[in-house]
Amino acid sequence: MQIFIFITGLFIGSFLNVCIYRIPREESIVFPGSHCPSCGTPLKMLELVPVFSWVWLRGKCRTCDVSISPRYPFIELLTALLFLLVYYETGFTFHFILISSLSAMLLVMTMIDLDHQIIPDGLTILIAVTGMIHFIHGTFDQSGISLMDALLGVLIGGGFFLFIAVVSKGGMGGGDIKLMAALGLWFGWRGILLVMFLSFIIGGIFAVGFLVLKQKGRKEMVPFGPFIAAGAFLTALYGQEILYWYFSRFIR
Repeated sequence: MQIFIFITGLFIGSFLNVCIYRIPREESIVFPGSHCPSCGTPLKMLELVPVFSWVWLRGKCRTCDVSISPRYPFIELLTALLFLLVYYETGFTFHFILISSLSAMLLVMTMIDLDHQIIPDGLTILIAVTGMIHFIHGTFDQSGISLMDALLGVLIGGGFFLFIAVVSKGGMGGGDIKLMAALGLWFGWRGILLVMFLSFIIGGIFAVGFLVLKQKGRKEMVPFGPFIAAGAFLTALYGQEILYWYFSRFIR
């Protein structure tokens, strides 16, 4: 089963590369088929095999010889590894499908935010829709959050980031606000607080690293979406364990 999930993750990662490239350009993710972004030559079947095709072509287009970014196989491998992590935590269940879908959307959102400093509304809507499905599924098997928890998650997640945006006069983008509101449907008020906490911790660590390595200046904008994505992924997989560890260690 692990091999099946890994291979499936590789092919889904290949599709995510298409989404990352085309969504911010407002292009269809279905038509036309995959092609070289430099010369436009349609890719043959053998050139669409995840990771292998990049290695086989030595990282270059067979027609125009332009280099192909190593980020393509990286995204494919990362997607496969994320799916395996989800599988080890959930097993092959409906919950696995939901969390894997969330992970894929967060990965696409992360790369687009890093490249273009935007979080497409379409992705946020999809995250909200899967959050509603997650809520409904949890209601039926009595493993999820209550309706009040979900609504509070939306208000706290979106509201707190809206407050930051107003106070800081644009220090937090509208995409971040909408993303946090959508994630509130997934995690409820307790979970969204953990997402916020983890995202600020991870963001702070990276900010210090950027300053130490002099990769970013003090006044340069760093997209916050990737840190939200990391916090949401960790909460989706390990939220209960993290909260249990925190309360057992620090709350007496």
